[in-house]
Amino acid sequence: MQDRPWTRHYDTWVPTTLRYPRVPVQELLRGMANQYPDKSAAVFYGSQTSFRQLRLASLQMAAALAGLGVARGDRVALHLPNCPQYLIAFYAALHLGAIVVNVNPLYTVPELRHMAQLTRPKVLFTFDLFLDNVRKLVQEVEPPTVVVTAITDFIEGVGRSTAQSLNLEAGWRHFSDLLEGAAGLKPPRVQINAEDPAVIIFTGGTTGVPKGAVLSHYNYVSAATVCAAWGEGTNRLLPVERRSVMTVLPFFHIYGQICCLQYAMYTGATMYLVPRFDLDEFMNTLAGIKEIGFFPAVPTMINAIVNHPRAAQMELDKKIKLINSGAGPMPVELIGQVEDLGIAYSEGWGMTETTSLGAANPIMGLSKHGSIGLPFIDAEIKLVDVETGQQEVPPGQPGEMIIRAPYVMQGYWDNPQETAGQLKDGWLFTGDIAAADEDGYLFIVDRKKDMIIAGGYNIYPREIDEVLYMHPQVAEAVALGVPDQYRGETVKAFVVLKPGQSADAEDIIAFCRQHLAAYKAPKLVEFRDSLPKSAVGKLLRKVLRAEEEAKQKARARS
Repeated sequence: MQDRPWTRHYDTWVPTTLRYPRVPVQELLRGMANQYPDKSAAVFYGSQTSFRQLRLASLQMAAALAGLGVARGDRVALHLPNCPQYLIAFYAALHLGAIVVNVNPLYTVPELRHMAQLTRPKVLFTFDLFLDNVRKLVQEVEPPTVVVTAITDFIEGVGRSTAQSLNLEAGWRHFSDLLEGAAGLKPPRVQINAEDPAVIIFTGGTTGVPKGAVLSHYNYVSAATVCAAWGEGTNRLLPVERRSVMTVLPFFHIYGQICCLQYAMYTGATMYLVPRFDLDEFMNTLAGIKEIGFFPAVPTMINAIVNHPRAAQMELDKKIKLINSGAGPMPVELIGQVEDLGIAYSEGWGMTETTSLGAANPIMGLSKHGSIGLPFIDAEIKLVDVETGQQEVPPGQPGEMIIRAPYVMQGYWDNPQETAGQLKDGWLFTGDIAAADEDGYLFIVDRKKDMIIAGGYNIYPREIDEVLYMHPQVAEAVALGVPDQYRGETVKAFVVLKPGQSADAEDIIAFCRQHLAAYKAPKLVEFRDSLPKSAVGKLLRKVLRAEEEAKQKARARS
């Protein structure tokens, strides 16, 4: 307690420390299949899979993978959206001691090639909608065994695909045929240690080529334990039979992996599987669900939902028990909208490298708008000098966040140089700049690499973003530094207006000058119909920066 004074602000049910089960990840599924065998683990377009059915199917697929030669330490790549097939393949690989490689289905062929060359998967699970990219991939790399499913194959009442209907290449396997042809449901007798690698998840590539973060079984189980303990206040009010989690965050992303999948396996929550976030389609899905115990989301998703024309008639305050926001800063204006609805809300921070966890606001305790909250259970966070990475900065001063916790990654796959650059004496250097107040609450100032230096001033674009979101005509916005001959860099804002609204650059700039020092206000404004986002809906400042750099180079050539 003396070393972690922030714990005094934890919710009353949250312990200050925990003991973590030193078991493989699949033991969480076994526990739920034993205690709640007939409860739905997943609902996919109305089709239900119980915890027991999921475990038995994963054991069956594990036998099939063993027949293909998959053994402890081999990599199994999952190029799949949220669907029952993902869950079956995920736990099948872990039962064998194999390492799951999560692959974004939207990866281009060069991105798939990078993944394959780095991790060399023995088996690649994929699906019908992106077969063209996989066909191109296997022509460029040592081909893994490819297992293919159709996204609709596990929806009741929809005809199942076949190897012939999918026109599979010779040697490729059909998911359902492989599953049904496997013999035996006995768990494999494989020695799996808590420190063994369980999953490789690629980072967003904010510093260049995406790196594969290696997360152990211990990282996963400890993160799931903390996630469940933090939300115990809402769980205790819901019997297990009513617990559910809206799973629109993709499983290939660490946020969806922990706060949806592993949270469900730890607490017995039913997952409503959504393979993609299409707003109108999602609102239809939401309308058909009576209640959602937990809804992890990202700010752009929350913004779209609460401002949808159908939101008011859905009585979201009755339907959703707890919303968590992560993967990007939540504008204060949007937080107010959620709270005005009467929905319990919490915002947090985490990284792929920290198995999604790091800090969060209490759910019913002291919550501070604009803050990512307090370090999670058993996490130590320090703010150190941005330049030296050594001495801690005083309260109120910005410094780089470094973290040490049971859920900090082992390192980057086959990349000791990058590992050594970010993991030092057990501390992960996050690249995020934050300041702490007198209560220990953390406020992200910005990414270290996003900081704008204009005319000698250090400017953090998140502060500008917050002001842009306050403008009554602005739906989405992001600011960044662009090259400027006189100031070195200058601030440019990219803005999406609300439907039916109008504003010009002068209006946006004048509004910002009312709320910001003159040197921080944008000098340039570009209006767009949409802004680039990641697969989980996080605004991608780096894409806009790359576009600006390309324009600068083109102007220089001309």
